[in-house]
Parts: sequence; structure tokens; C-alpha cells
Amino acid sequence: MRSHILLILVAGRLLAQSAAHLDNIKQLTFGGQNAEAYWAPDGKRLIFQSTRDDLKCDQIFIMNADGTDPHMVSTGKGRTTCGYFLADNQHIIFASTHEAGDACPQEVDRSKGYMWAVYPTYNIYLATDDGKIAKKLAGAPGYNAEGTVNWKTGKIVYTSMQSRDLELWTMDSDGAHKRQVTKTDGYDGGAVYSRDGQQLVWRANHPMNAEDLGRYKMLLSQNLTSPMKMELFVSDGEGYRVHEVTNFGCASFAPTFTPDGKKILFASNRNDCDGRKFELFLVNTDGSDLEQITDFGGFTAFPEFSPDGKKIVFASDKDAKKRYEFNIFTADWK
Repeated sequence: MRSHILLILVAGRLLAQSAAHLDNIKQLTFGGQNAEAYWAPDGKRLIFQSTRDDLKCDQIFIMNADGTDPHMVSTGKGRTTCGYFLADNQHIIFASTHEAGDACPQEVDRSKGYMWAVYPTYNIYLATDDGKIAKKLAGAPGYNAEGTVNWKTGKIVYTSMQSRDLELWTMDSDGAHKRQVTKTDGYDGGAVYSRDGQQLVWRANHPMNAEDLGRYKMLLSQNLTSPMKMELFVSDGEGYRVHEVTNFGCASFAPTFTPDGKKILFASNRNDCDGRKFELFLVNTDGSDLEQITDFGGFTAFPEFSPDGKKIVFASDKDAKKRYEFNIFTADWK
């Protein structure tokens, strides 16, 4: 009886937390696999990646912030990921494998566990918001992807294999002045700037012993990485003064700063470390005052605040009609 009472109390607390921050939740897409939606600078549009209709793997789409007029802006060839608007509201960046061939690259064999592919044919491109590619920004041999843009400074932070490890790099919006930010063995990626450009937050898997490092390098030699042990790190805008924010021993990823730069909203399976139930959490940049934000019971991730700070966008399998269906949602942030 006591355990049942505790479960009821916990469930009630989680519902209260969600209601404390999210209101007017609205579903924008319906069917397919839709993820990584990010706002345009004017808050009127969203860029996202989607596998839908006859597509065999992700392409980049743009839609209005109310979900209307979704249309593809990538080439329709290869596989794409990580679209983001530039500050001028007229250009975008995204990573794509299309130069290596029209077909989708081979899917990951997950018979030995859940893995992410680190496709060596990913390059980062600059394009107009109607899909005309203007320039290849990052095309060093190996993986180049996961780019996000700081609208104040114009800097792009991304993940690259240029140093033969998965490290963070930065560059100007025209691809100039590339600079390696991280230099620790292991994966560093999914980075975003604070709005003022004075902080970076990212996810990382830094093997702590020889056995784990050996496995990481073995997987990397096969263009794979395991995402199930990821922690969040914060640094200043240049990548110095690094400190660890989470230490859950689980998978924490998709971090984004609150508009004031004092907290981080992110996804984690800390309540289900060996599983794939991810919820949104809020934490101070020093790792204190952790708060669970959602309690949808499935996969919820990729949050980002709107430019005016009044809304968030996120991806979730909430109310999905099929397995592996993920949709884009917005909600008012309280």
C-alpha cells in the first residue's frame, strides 16, 4: 500500500511540474519521423528534419510556426541532419551526404546494441531558405555535422572528424576561421551557444578507462558511436573553463540555454537509464536545482526556446499513432 501511495504522489508531482512550465501544447506534424526543429530568428518559421511520405531517410523541411506549409528545402538526395537558420532569416545550414550519392547511406545494424551512425560523407552546406545551395562550409574528410548558429556573433559550432576524433569546432558563417574547440578523447557534439555567445553547452562521452576508450575507438573505426552514456558540459564561448553539468551515467543530450543563459533545458533518460524513455529536464548551468519538465512517458527531446522566449518547440512520440512516429510540438513556456 505504501508503494502505491508513493507512486501516486510521484505521478502527481510530475504532472504539477509539467503544468508549471508548459501550456497550450500544440502538435504541428502528424505522422512520419520528425525531429530537431529549430526556430527562425523572427519566430515565424521552423526548420526541421523529417522522414515522411516516400522518403527513405531524413531531409530538411521548413514550415510556418503554426505547422502550415511544410516543404522540403534540401536536395532530396542522400541523408540530411541538423538544419539551422542564419541570423539574416534568409539562409540556412544543414549537413548532407548527397555528394556521395543519391541513395540513403546504409542503416546502422543495431543487433549489437543501439548505435548512432557517424557517416563520413556528411558535409555542412550553406543554402538559401528556399533550398539553393550556396557553398560547402565544412567538408574535411570524415563526419561534419551537428551545426548550430549564434545569431549575435555569426559563429557556427559543429562536430567534425577533422582531427580524427569527434570534436567540437567553430567557424564563421562563410566557413572561414575554423578552430578546434575540444581535444578530449571521446565524442563531443550537439553543441549550442547561449544567446549572447558567451557560453557553450554540449553532450559528451569521454571514456574513463582503457577498455571503454578501446571500444569507443573500435566503433569509431566503423563510423559508429554509442549514445547511451552522455553527459552535458558547459564552457565559455571559446571553449575554455569547461565544467560538467550532469553526472547521471545515462544519456543526456539536446541541451539548449534558457534565454537568460542561466539554465539548460535538455533531454535525458535518467529515470530509465537502460531504456529509451526520455523526458525534458531543467537545470542550472552549475548542475544544481534539477527539475523534470515533461512526463509524457515516451521519447521527448530537442527543445528550443523561441526568439522571444515565450514558447518552446520539441519533438516527441506523445500521442503517436504508430511505433517510431515522432512529431513536432510547440508549447507556451511559463
